Amino acid sequence: MRTQCNPSRFVSNSMQKVPPSGIRKFFDMASDSEDVISLGVGEPDYVTPWHIREACIHSIEHGETSYTSNYGLMELREEISRTYTKRHNVYYDPTNEILVTTGVSEALDLAIRAIVNPGDEIIVVQPSYVAYVPSIIFAGGVPVTIGAKGENDFRITAEEIEAAITNKTKAVIINYPNNPTGATMDRDELEAIADVIVEHDIMMISDDVYERLTYEGKHTCFSALEGMRDRTIMLNGFSKAYAMTGFRMAYAMAAPEIINSMMLIHQYSMLCAPITAQVGAIEALRNGEEEVEKMVREYDRRRKLIVGGLNDIGLDCFNPGGAFYAFPSIKSTGLTSDEFAERLLNEQNVVTIPGDIFGETGAGFLRCAYAASREDIKEALDRIGTFVDGL
Repeated sequence: MRTQCNPSRFVSNSMQKVPPSGIRKFFDMASDSEDVISLGVGEPDYVTPWHIREACIHSIEHGETSYTSNYGLMELREEISRTYTKRHNVYYDPTNEILVTTGVSEALDLAIRAIVNPGDEIIVVQPSYVAYVPSIIFAGGVPVTIGAKGENDFRITAEEIEAAITNKTKAVIINYPNNPTGATMDRDELEAIADVIVEHDIMMISDDVYERLTYEGKHTCFSALEGMRDRTIMLNGFSKAYAMTGFRMAYAMAAPEIINSMMLIHQYSMLCAPITAQVGAIEALRNGEEEVEKMVREYDRRRKLIVGGLNDIGLDCFNPGGAFYAFPSIKSTGLTSDEFAERLLNEQNVVTIPGDIFGETGAGFLRCAYAASREDIKEALDRIGTFVDGL
């Protein structure tokens, strides 16, 4: 008689080190509720602009349904290269320094797997996007988390990064404008970090997916800093600025040796990004600027509304310089982030995300996405105020 199989014995050890996303818990809780206002989803509430959708429809109608180069359509890579040269004065060769990926999440995974050997350490600046640490673990690396502090408006310093570097450090991951805090960094702060990167001969992975959603000052591209181009893996995409989340369209830019290594993994796993989405991305870069600027102006109005409203309620909130997230402190209420978010959802039907899901320094804070209409934001603020008054 054959023995029973225990499938759990075959699951890799790395899988046991990674918990499910804490964000999903609140989406699942909200799915059974009525009259819910969500400040939880990190997704534009806009439909992809019509001219982008029309380009995709036209492409399908004309039978453009094949595989593309593993690197992506040359036409798209050329547009990406032109865009970065124009916007940041940094040139990437479209033939071997740009890789089109299926979302920034894939680009991140490829970047980490391309450079990490077992035991290599990757420094992650938190609060951070929830995929960074798991991606390092899946690649056999060791995540080393450091916390940007609320009293510094969640900007990291060169000294804080340097203190975490060891002889096993391979790279640092930063994300500015930041998810979940909305924090930004100015050029001088990034120049100081660049000095540390050079001194310790390590790499930078810079996730710039919120680059276009910058309200305070001008975004600084890390690879455009002196000496940083070949020490940086730049990640960017179309989801946030162009409201193209479902297209899963992004890209990585780096030295040829890095991009080729990332392409090999991409080649054997994803093969190529969908051609229809790539056609849409070309149209977005060529003709999407007016729509981007319109959305950014509206996000800025919402930013001012939600930050002012949270501060009026008594939840101290610094002014985020980018992305579409406010990150108020709820420490004055005496509740933990999880308690506050869960009770707010159960009692007032407002979805927010506990800050500590994004790292330990997020404890005592909430992520509130203002990728929602101003009417919904006003109603959510009323409900949050009622909840806080009732504590």
